[in-house]
Amino acid sequence: MTKEQNTSECCGGNKKHTYHHYNHGSSDAIYGLGIIGSLFYFLQGATTFTAVIIGIGKAIFWPAFLIFRVLTILHL
Repeated sequence: MTKEQNTSECCGGNKKHTYHHYNHGSSDAIYGLGIIGSLFYFLQGATTFTAVIIGIGKAIFWPAFLIFRVLTILHL
């Protein structure tokens, strides 16, 4: 089987798109809402540009901080 035949069977004959789409459902939406909520939380008291940048970083990486704290408390 040649690459062209394989692509046409996989993608319905459309040779422009050779990648697959994966839907993650509601987990992406929940994570997105968590980031938006944490942006509001971390940026409430930000008065300087540096505090805003740190707040944005915390909002993006809050799940990592959460898991680190939980594992620290559980001594794992």
